[in-house]
Amino acid sequence: MQTKKRLVIVGAGFAGLRFLYRIQKYRDHFDITVIDRHDYSLERPALPEVAFEDKTIEKVHIPLLQQLKKHGATFIQGEVEHIDPKASSLTLKNGKKLSYDYLVLATGAIKDYDAIKGYREYGYSVCDDKEALRLHERLKTFEGGAVVTGAAKSEFGHRVEAPDLKAPCEGPIGEVMFMMDHRLREEGKRDKSTISVFSPSEIFFEDVGDNARNPVAKIMQEHSISLTTGKELVEITKESVIFSDGSTMPCNLAIIIPPYKAPDYIAKSGLGDDKGWVPTDRDMKHLDYDNIYAIGDINALAQPKLGHVAINQADVAAAALARAENLSDEEVEFNPEVFCIMNMGGFEAILIYSNALYGGEYDLAWHSSLAKFMKLSFDAEYHYTHGHMPPDFSVKMLEELLHLFGKRQ
Repeated sequence: MQTKKRLVIVGAGFAGLRFLYRIQKYRDHFDITVIDRHDYSLERPALPEVAFEDKTIEKVHIPLLQQLKKHGATFIQGEVEHIDPKASSLTLKNGKKLSYDYLVLATGAIKDYDAIKGYREYGYSVCDDKEALRLHERLKTFEGGAVVTGAAKSEFGHRVEAPDLKAPCEGPIGEVMFMMDHRLREEGKRDKSTISVFSPSEIFFEDVGDNARNPVAKIMQEHSISLTTGKELVEITKESVIFSDGSTMPCNLAIIIPPYKAPDYIAKSGLGDDKGWVPTDRDMKHLDYDNIYAIGDINALAQPKLGHVAINQADVAAAALARAENLSDEEVEFNPEVFCIMNMGGFEAILIYSNALYGGEYDLAWHSSLAKFMKLSFDAEYHYTHGHMPPDFSVKMLEELLHLFGKRQ
């Protein structure tokens, strides 16, 4: 009887679950272990609804133990302390050691709130479940005032060729500014409030083109949401936010995307680039180690840091691993693009679909109540199916329609 290959997946977010669901068809060939620090997978795109729309935290948690067992995987709740790529082994913080034939890093990124002075006292975010709940409680007592939202600057390495963005993804900022506007209007507090947006880049939404960017800017103007670009956040105080150039903005409520960084053990294990992100080829295989793959936010090629990109990378890596083990000849192309739906509150949303960052031919922003319905439907299906994406055929049909309507002029 042939010995199974030991496959270890670190991380059970969008990328980790997608990879597992793609590779589990070969579970007779692999002994699969999934490691995550939580006993649940977090549906991050739904966190603004937790903060602004009273969505319960249970609706963004997907329990892992029974779900992974169902798909032929062993689950370990824990955190990685160190990886020894030459010995093909890793050590958890509790001292447990695991060896592997293949390692898939789907760790996501660390949200470095402490890099912003004053964040713990005065800052809020929607980047994880605890922070979304903090913001939810704060909004209950917010009576209006100066709201400031934006992304702190993140730093990315240069070993692979990828766009050098200053913000990991500004889609959540779009949701925050519009959902805040809607909530304040519903509560009769908009006339005594201001909403100001800042970006570390010279262009807000730098990861899309003008055809997607300009409609968003127009709606911002219609809703009296101001924008300042080229601002790097360094501190939040009780009454203002402070930028690296010494300028300030009045602020009674700061809702921030913090800097993203790679887990420290990636660099300490010799697996990161100059900023700690994992460099790979376009099959998601580590540039130095043939039996290590990286998918999702931790991958240096993942620009922007976006769920849609993570899903594509998981599909690429699963196909590449199957080929490496002579289980399949399928090839999946790495096709980085922006696809997200920004909730605006009420019955409105904006669908963004663009590959302009990579010189592609489509670039679209679609403002419609139907886009809101699509987001609600996706969130419900993702949770109900325990982290499964919509069927491939339906995704393909949607992409064909978006390609048709999103052609750049």
